[in-house]
Amino acid sequence: MKILAPTSIRLKEELLGLTAQDQLISYDPAANISPENYDADVLIAWGNTNDQLKDAATNLHKVELVQALLAGPDQARAAGFRPEAVIASGSGLHSKTVAEHTLALALNFVRFLPTLAEHQAQKHWAGELGGPQELHPAHQVTTLLGANVTIWGFGSIGTATARLFQAFGANVTGVARSAGEREGFPVLATEDIDRVLPSTDILVMILPNSEETQKALDAARLAQLPERAYVINVGRGPTLDQGALIQALKTGSIAGAALDVVEEEPLDPADPLWDAKNLVITPHSAGGRPVEPEPLIAQNLQALRDQRAGKTANWRNKMN
Repeated sequence: MKILAPTSIRLKEELLGLTAQDQLISYDPAANISPENYDADVLIAWGNTNDQLKDAATNLHKVELVQALLAGPDQARAAGFRPEAVIASGSGLHSKTVAEHTLALALNFVRFLPTLAEHQAQKHWAGELGGPQELHPAHQVTTLLGANVTIWGFGSIGTATARLFQAFGANVTGVARSAGEREGFPVLATEDIDRVLPSTDILVMILPNSEETQKALDAARLAQLPERAYVINVGRGPTLDQGALIQALKTGSIAGAALDVVEEEPLDPADPLWDAKNLVITPHSAGGRPVEPEPLIAQNLQALRDQRAGKTANWRNKMN
């Protein structure tokens, strides 16, 4: 089969399970695919522009598998590939890096790094932030030890994030569509999230973008968080009401927030988020580095071979 692989990532070919009948061809994910490759069977997508994917969807008339390496398949699905094509996401490939970034944002707040940076810029030794300190002051989160962390969106990234917070001594509760226990962590159903918000010290948002998650964290739910709470969004921008967040930060109804995603990216220089109080913004940089994508690609290439042979296809992260 003819497999198109983007130049935006260096894949280890020896781990892709290629056969003598396979042909791996590189393409630029920012440029339209050459006509001689319109007969490709597989498109691996990473770092593609929306226009490039739409052009690929129009011209790849034989494509049977679109293997996106993004955690979500939204971009690939929106491109309009032929209905016969299987679209698979890169779910699980970004769990470790997004979890790491989330932990860094949390530590940034509880260890007062933004405040300390301001003092350093002023060449001021902030002695009041050193010396004898209370471990758990009533209205401030100063450590992850014993902190109540709520992770809203408890998939592969959520569980990886939970493990890191747990390793630092936090009490972690997940929130997902259905209640139960996952990977040893208690999980509440989405409709019960209001039960846990008033006791949450750090709320981590890892929700996908969908109609039901639009502005899921709105003014009413922000108001339920205690004043000491921090909000971290590493999921999708539209899941949080940005206007309500700005107001909550302005009035001090929450202690701070960190956003790796926003409603419209890149964030407009005139957007009021830039000037919001106690807000850290990172440019959708939590992921961006798929971890060991080769086994995922190899499994789905084999699933395609099996399907062609009339066998049961063991697809991974199939989204249609």
